Amino acid sequence: MLTLAQFKPVSLEEQPLFTAHYARYPQVHSDNLFTNMVCWNHFARYSFLIAGDSIVLSSTILGKTKFRPPIGPRDPDLLLEVFDLAVREGDEAPFGLVDASTREWIHSLYPDLPLHGDRDYYEYVYRLEDLARLSGGNYLSIRRQLNKFRKNCHPEMEEMSPANIDEVKVFLQKWCEWKQCKDHPFLSFEKDAVLFAIAHMGELPLSGLLIRVRGEVGAMAIFEELNQDTAVIHFEKGLPDCEGIYKAINAQTAAFLEDRYQFINRESDMGEPGLREAKTRYHPHHMVEVSYALKEDIARIL
Repeated sequence: MLTLAQFKPVSLEEQPLFTAHYARYPQVHSDNLFTNMVCWNHFARYSFLIAGDSIVLSSTILGKTKFRPPIGPRDPDLLLEVFDLAVREGDEAPFGLVDASTREWIHSLYPDLPLHGDRDYYEYVYRLEDLARLSGGNYLSIRRQLNKFRKNCHPEMEEMSPANIDEVKVFLQKWCEWKQCKDHPFLSFEKDAVLFAIAHMGELPLSGLLIRVRGEVGAMAIFEELNQDTAVIHFEKGLPDCEGIYKAINAQTAAFLEDRYQFINRESDMGEPGLREAKTRYHPHHMVEVSYALKEDIARIL
């Protein structure tokens, strides 16, 4: 029987373990990535358990614990153990982040188990060529705004490095003041996640770009490889000093990555209407759909 006591907190020291495991079992949703977990650990309290040749992940947010499908070879017995643990220790929706292929496998074993689409955490995946070149009628309005930005703001792009990290920290402070982080706790958590990422860029497989406007950092993006054909944008921030700067950092990042990957994952909208509209406007190639199961439904199959 699995127990919570068997789980260990995710920490930087575990990076070699996850790197080796994900090389064998590539991920499609960014929330399973090691970088995501260590950067957001102060908010989501990620833990893991090694069970045979699989890794089981859990997260605890505001006292509510959720579990994820085992990452590794398809093992019906281990899945059943995770179900049992989720019912004993999880919240009302204790089993989630079930991707499409795992959903199909679970339904082959338990066809009567409802798995509900978790739309707020569907991730948006675009062709890098589309975002880098912005060709065709779908992107006409975006091209116009981007051209206006370049004409009015004379941006300069550079890679993030130890030489400009202190300036990025100043930029983040300005961003947090603009967004009034003190009144929005989640934004404060996000700022801390970004600060952790830039403090550990030498240890984590991260890269970053920034855009200067009038010599000062006006936007930044931090990203890494999700799998062999997809990069993922973990953080993208901009200040309102020059209209169109978000479109600029979006396009610059895509152009920077275009020769190395086919797709770019820009993560989920977390149910935020404005963010959903903005991400949809760029015409995703596909979505990484995920599902969850309710405790009462899981209990019926045990």
